[in-house]
Parts: sequence; structure tokens; C-alpha cells
Amino acid sequence: MNAIGNNASRNKRWAWMWVSYIGFFYIQPIFEPSVRLWVLTIAASIVFLALYTAFLHANDCAHPVRFWIIAAFYVLGAACFPWNNGASTFFVYAAAFLPFTIASKRTVLSLFALESILIAVEGYLFRIPHGNHHFFFIAWPNTLIGIFLVLLIGGSNIFFAEQRSADSKLRMAHEEVEALAAVAERERIARDLHDVLGHTLSVIVLKAELAKRLIASDPARATAEITDVETIGRTALAEVREAIGGYRARGLTAELDAARGTLASAGVTLLTDAKPLDTSGLTAAEETVLALALREAVTNIVRHARAKTCRLRFVTEHGRRKLHVEDDGEHPLVREGNGLRGMRERVESIGGSLRVEREHGTRLLIEIPLRAGTV
Repeated sequence: MNAIGNNASRNKRWAWMWVSYIGFFYIQPIFEPSVRLWVLTIAASIVFLALYTAFLHANDCAHPVRFWIIAAFYVLGAACFPWNNGASTFFVYAAAFLPFTIASKRTVLSLFALESILIAVEGYLFRIPHGNHHFFFIAWPNTLIGIFLVLLIGGSNIFFAEQRSADSKLRMAHEEVEALAAVAERERIARDLHDVLGHTLSVIVLKAELAKRLIASDPARATAEITDVETIGRTALAEVREAIGGYRARGLTAELDAARGTLASAGVTLLTDAKPLDTSGLTAAEETVLALALREAVTNIVRHARAKTCRLRFVTEHGRRKLHVEDDGEHPLVREGNGLRGMRERVESIGGSLRVEREHGTRLLIEIPLRAGTV
């Protein structure tokens, strides 16, 4: 149930898996069977399924209907708790949905506290059997278990909701950077093609017209002009291929520009040396590895670090190229994930090394040896 709100917004089919928690509501009817208890349990289950379906169809987190549905989950639990201890499941559903519906953590925590207090009050009011109605039998252990589950699962979902929000912001940042990069590259290609082909095509047209006029009077000169047209055409073709190749190639410098935009979108300031990156002497494979490493580092900072600044240095010292990426945030994930593991494997495949230091932030240090003859 920890990912219930996340799954409900992404994939309704998978969200129905979490309905299975309603099974706890049937424990008491199974072990203490009675017709009345079964009828009430089934009726409450039908109401629950109607509320759950309505919640899944209210996809917009800001939709007011979602708030009323969450309140209805709690009311359903409060109505059923006196005669079925498994009704604490409905309290848990209400708590599980709150972090994915309300953006303010303080508000969510306040509602958790309020829900816990109300559960405790209800447990107190119904702690003694009322007459001969054996349905009223809430005991303090059941009350405390309900409160514990509300705080545990609701609190856990705060983390998942924040992670989903961070992922969403990261995707939006990447999409924005990619869109801006695409626009910039299209503009560059338009400029390059204009510069490359504008004058060249004009010359080709002039020479073709001249050759056409000279065919009858001076065939030798006409042939020379046509030869020039062929040469100019081949040169223009090569220049167009270079312009398109420049669009396709994306090196460390381009990745740095993209990183600056991504970090800025996430509210992180990128600090670099004043001078441009010196990528001379890098092979295509080395520059690709460093560019991908920078991309992964920036992704981790945006997703996990909650940093304010990021410092990047790319220097040549002691016969090695060194890429340092350092942030001042907090990385709760200390285990090496697939991204960092893949980064390490790529760096080691070109004879380099990768080291991560976690002290007052996180520092990523990548070193690759200089090739022979490289200054």
C-alpha cells in the first residue's frame, strides 16, 4: 500500500492490486461468524469499492472530489470500527492517499495526527460493551494497532509522494532542456545551411546558365563551367554533411550546457571554472563516457540531493584527466544503484577510475589516464 497513490495515478490496472488489503476486514467475520456481521461487512465492502473506484477516476490531485473521498474512507472506518476491528484498514487507505493528494507535508502530518486522535477517541468511547450488542468491543490494542498503521503507512507514503514529485520535476526539466536544445540546434542548422548553401547555390545557378549559353559557341568553356559546377556541388555536399554531423554529435561541452539548464530548472546553481572546457586530446569514446557520467551525476543531484549548488571542475593534473562533480546536498541513498554502477563500468572500460565521497555533500571524482603523446 506504500505506493498506492503513485500506482493509482500512473496505472489504474495495477492500482487495483491494492484492493487486496480489504481482506483484513474479513478476518473477524471468518473467525466470529454471524449473519449480521457478514451482511454488514459485505455492505461496507461495496461502499469501499465504490469509493475506491471514484478515487481512481479523479486523477487530478487538486480535484476537490478526492478530498471528500478520502474523508469518506475515514467515515467508513469510523462507522465500522466498533463492530469490526479490521475496519482500521479504511483508516489506512485514507492515510495512504493523503500524501498524493495534498502537497503540503505539514498539512498531511496534521491530518495524520487528527486521524490518530479521532481513532483514539472512538476506541475510548467504545471500549466497554453496550448492553447485549456484542458488536461494540473495541479494545485498546486494536486502537493502538490502527493508529500505528496510519502513522507507518501514511508516513512512508510521504517519502514516495516526494520521490514521485521529484521524478516529475526531473522529467519536466529534461523535456524542457531537450526542447530548448532542439530549437537551438534547428536554428544553428538553419544558419549553417544558409551560410553553406546560400552563396554556393547562387554560384552553381550562374555557372549553369553560363554553360547553357556557351554550349553552341564555345563548347570547351561550357565543359569547364560544368566541371566547376560538379566540383562546387561536391564541396557543398560535404559541407552539408558536416553541418548535419555537428547536429548529431553531442560532446562534453554540449552536455555541460544541458546540465546547466537541468540544474537551473531544479533550483541548483552550477559553478564552473571561468575558462571553457578543454576537451582537446580526448577520444570520442572518452568524451562520450565523461558526458554520460556528467549526465548521471546531474540526474542524481536533482533527484536525491536537495542541493543548492553544484561545482564542476575538469582539469588535467599529474598525467590524468579529472572530472569532479560536487554538490552541497544530502544523498539518502548510500547504496550504489544501477546508474552509478553503469557509470563506474564505463569509466573503467577506458582505463579510468571513479570514486564517490560523501562528506558535507557528495563528490564524484572521475579520472582517466592521458594517452601517450597527449599534452
